[in-house]
Amino acid sequence: MDSKQLYAIYRQHPLITTDSRECPEGSIFIALKGDSFDGNQFAAQALDKGCAAAIVSDEQVYNNYHGDKLMVLVPDTLQAFKDMAREHRRLFDIPVVGITGTNGKTTTKELVRTVLAERYNVMATEGNFNNDVGVPKTLFRLNSEHEIAVVEMGASHPGDIKTLAETAEPTCGLITNVGKAHLQGFGSLDGVIHTKGELYDNLATRPGSVIFINADNEHLMGILPEGVQPVFYTRDPGKDCPGRDYCLRPVPEAALA
Repeated sequence: MDSKQLYAIYRQHPLITTDSRECPEGSIFIALKGDSFDGNQFAAQALDKGCAAAIVSDEQVYNNYHGDKLMVLVPDTLQAFKDMAREHRRLFDIPVVGITGTNGKTTTKELVRTVLAERYNVMATEGNFNNDVGVPKTLFRLNSEHEIAVVEMGASHPGDIKTLAETAEPTCGLITNVGKAHLQGFGSLDGVIHTKGELYDNLATRPGSVIFINADNEHLMGILPEGVQPVFYTRDPGKDCPGRDYCLRPVPEAALA
């Protein structure tokens, strides 16, 4: 069953739960699996409690279910969740701002949301729902009233931002900064830079995408990809951004007098 077929099930039952303790009537239960839990073991229970469908990855659970509700077997339930979220996001032809970075992601997301909300109906990540489960949940909150979305993306291992960007398909993006955090997962600062840069790499694959880039940060300037329109910003009002027309600078104090 491909992502479009899975999403067709969602269109019939537009409510998703990943917690078998919370099974609203008519919802879809996605049996996520982690190091210390396996949602597959609770799929039948979720259906009995009110879910209309369950998406599982355990063949034995699937074969042993003989109830009258819908149970769907997929190779990877987390990937199915992401694929369905991407199909949902594609219904909305609106700007999607992707934000990542070592520090300041949530603060930057809130600042961007607040400014945009002065003019637009904004859907933004709530709390720290910025991982491979939180981003799909965020995207499923999109509805026809939203005019723009702001999606925060976190990472602790190489490839994390790549998969989140593939799910959210941002139209523009911002990396706040890069630093020596989660090095046990990334291996080195270069690993952090490369992983955060996966947001820029994703944007470079789609014509018309825009990146906002800190012209004062040599690490970020060093991973500026081709094929993306850069909008530079700097704290130095006299800084000469690298030959581009777009450069956001502080307003000189004299202009504010």
